[in-house]
Amino acid sequence: MNIPTFRAREISRLEFIALTAALMALNALAIDIMLPALPNIGAAFNLVNENDRPLVLSFYLLGVSIAQLLFGPLTDRFGRRGPLMVGLTIYVITALSAILAPSFVWLLGLRFIQGLGAASFRVIVLAIVRDKFQGRAMAEIMSLTFTVFMIVPIIAPSIGQLLLFAGPWQIIFLFVGLIGAGFGAWAFFRLPETLDPAKRRPLSYDGIIGGFKIVIANRFSLLYSLAGMLVFGALMGMINSSQQIFVEIYSLGARFPIAFAAMAGTMAFASFLNSRIVGYFGMRRIAHFALVVFTASSTLLLVFSLFGHVAFPLFFVLLTTAMFMFSASSANMNALAMQPLGAVAGTAASVFGFLQTLGGTLIGLMIGRMFDGTITPIAAGFATVGIIALLAVLWAENGRLFGLGEEEQPVSAKG
Repeated sequence: MNIPTFRAREISRLEFIALTAALMALNALAIDIMLPALPNIGAAFNLVNENDRPLVLSFYLLGVSIAQLLFGPLTDRFGRRGPLMVGLTIYVITALSAILAPSFVWLLGLRFIQGLGAASFRVIVLAIVRDKFQGRAMAEIMSLTFTVFMIVPIIAPSIGQLLLFAGPWQIIFLFVGLIGAGFGAWAFFRLPETLDPAKRRPLSYDGIIGGFKIVIANRFSLLYSLAGMLVFGALMGMINSSQQIFVEIYSLGARFPIAFAAMAGTMAFASFLNSRIVGYFGMRRIAHFALVVFTASSTLLLVFSLFGHVAFPLFFVLLTTAMFMFSASSANMNALAMQPLGAVAGTAASVFGFLQTLGGTLIGLMIGRMFDGTITPIAAGFATVGIIALLAVLWAENGRLFGLGEEEQPVSAKG
């Protein structure tokens, strides 16, 4: 599965960040652009239960989570480019096939298969970054990648709304397929193979199980991955409930994409800010501080919701604060989880991706399906996952927060 690289010149750092962000953004595009279309899809397939509409998102994410376990060993055996191209092909074909879905069940099946292909993006991009960088440099690159990646949630709902003005819900799947094909061509011609052939692992039962054992046996990495899974579940709960909360509770109507974009914009800024300060403060300090504030703001929102209706400005400020802190912590927790596992980067990315995506999707699905016309379920979900994530990090750090690891001495101390 060695796919040749056709490059007239070496890829620059800026283009590398842009390309990896674009590939990661295909996942966000397949989710966030669908949000304005959920009522249209529900009406087209005569769905009675409004809480069934977000299944279009959940089935996609279930596919992503499951297939990550497959792409990890594949990319450690065959390199990064070949498995990535296979995943991109599946993503594009299923997006275009969804246009012809005859029933809601068929649509869910195609979304699940599309997720199987999309699993390659998260696993392989994370492995590529780990191939080229480590420590704070890895956290910085991941933050910059996430900053560009977050442009998609900012604009995707608005793009979806504009597309719905031009045609039926199927036009959104056409758009997703064309964008996937375009980014796939970019990767085919410009993305280098980053895995040293000498480091490729055999694709055997013993080799795969051995790689999984190396990853799972690392308590520090596993606990940070679980913390990342929990806060990702909060994000998915927000996405699953966002259309109902913003439109049905707060009556934003067509202004929903604007509010969603504003919140996503703060998340993008948090990622960019992290990329600028992580070299000074360190991954741990930023991740721990962000997780504490995430939990505090979520708990405060829960307390207010228990006393009755929460005014939109207060709700938006507290929710946006939590999402800002999620974004500030996410890249750092992923980098910390991956740091000790460079020898099995692809397998580590697949295991952590599986845990985070599957667990986060199920948590988000539970939060979304508990929607009862109030913000209490999402506030309770955020507060709960924040507390448990804090406990996981405390366990990983042997009861201490805000410390520095061996690779995290302040910039001024470096010779």
